[in-house]
Amino acid sequence: MPTIHSYFCPCPRGLEAALAEELQEIAGKSDTLHIHQTIPGGVHCSGMQHDGWLINLYSRIASRVLQRVAQSSYRHEEDIYRLAVKQPWETWFGVENTIRIDITAIRSPLKSLNFTTLRIKDGVVDRFRSFTRSRPSVNTHTPDIRIAAFLDAHNVTLYLDTSGEALFKRGWRHETGDAPLRENLAAGLLRTAGWKPGIPLLDPMCGSGTILIEAAQIMLGIPPGLNRTFSFEKFTGFDREKWQAMKSAVRLNPAPMEPSIFGSDISGDMLDMTRHNLKAAGITFDIPLHQIEAQEIRLPTEKPGIILTNPPYGERIGVRGNRNLEENERAIRFYQAFGTTLKQRFPGWTVFLFTADFNVPRLLRLKESRKTPFYNGPIECRLFRFDMVAGSNRTRKPATFRIARPAPSAGETQN
Repeated sequence: MPTIHSYFCPCPRGLEAALAEELQEIAGKSDTLHIHQTIPGGVHCSGMQHDGWLINLYSRIASRVLQRVAQSSYRHEEDIYRLAVKQPWETWFGVENTIRIDITAIRSPLKSLNFTTLRIKDGVVDRFRSFTRSRPSVNTHTPDIRIAAFLDAHNVTLYLDTSGEALFKRGWRHETGDAPLRENLAAGLLRTAGWKPGIPLLDPMCGSGTILIEAAQIMLGIPPGLNRTFSFEKFTGFDREKWQAMKSAVRLNPAPMEPSIFGSDISGDMLDMTRHNLKAAGITFDIPLHQIEAQEIRLPTEKPGIILTNPPYGERIGVRGNRNLEENERAIRFYQAFGTTLKQRFPGWTVFLFTADFNVPRLLRLKESRKTPFYNGPIECRLFRFDMVAGSNRTRKPATFRIARPAPSAGETQN
């Protein structure tokens, strides 16, 4: 009888509802994948082994796909050790595989999570010794197998991490700017903003291009996990032929005839990085890019659309501005000018700014129509929505953008 596994898909805080919606769409590709409870920090679901593969392949928002192994109450570290040593780890991987243990805890009464991590490792190792007289080695940097533990005040849950590297690592990024936006967060912001292929999208502070690339891959139908590896490929009994068939079933969408995704940045170096990343991500159509200060942007197309951007901090605010001004004063002047530009040049557009600076609406001198709380790692942020009401401002002539030509041939995009 087929084995049904319980999965937990964690995600950046604030994106739980978006992840649940995405997982329901992925479940449409399988008769055995079922979405259950949404909780702070992620979504519970269940399915067969290949359903875990399916989520890893298609989810843009999940951080990982964790397969539940066991759950129990505990009072001391030894209770957790006993739970670990009872599990049939030898049925999932072998002594030749390296391992790593990760712990997340909320309100746990245990004094040392490092010691608890050590005891889980001891439980896994002792289990192997009792059955094989050998043991797997620990590798904290590039392990074959990751085991995750979650502790609350009373219970511990053990998981096998089917993903390995976090899912925001799509396999294409080789160059980054300062503190780049993670890919799964960018994908969640696009979904929350209501962007869909065909709606014009402009990121006027695109940095290394993460938002643009996520949107372009969505438009082409490129699954985020298509060109990377996963931990489940190291599991005992892994069916590589079935996995290859799942990937081979992917059908990409035709490239658009006319540009609808646009980017700009004040830094030419950042735009060069964006072009490099577009090529690495397999984007085969033209993304118009423009080196310009954000407060100088103009309409890229006559059809109203969405502006979605993650404004930078500090030095990159007004790089070509008056460097004699204090950083705070430069930011104030930048946002005031940017707000004026949005009001005068973008009637009918919807603007989304993702930032940790809660004063941005005041600095823009705009009233947000919605503010959605998110976390970028440990940093509390907001996605501010501003509706640029079409009034007496006339639609300006679309700006001329220089085209990024990321990929000369279809074959090159598969590398």
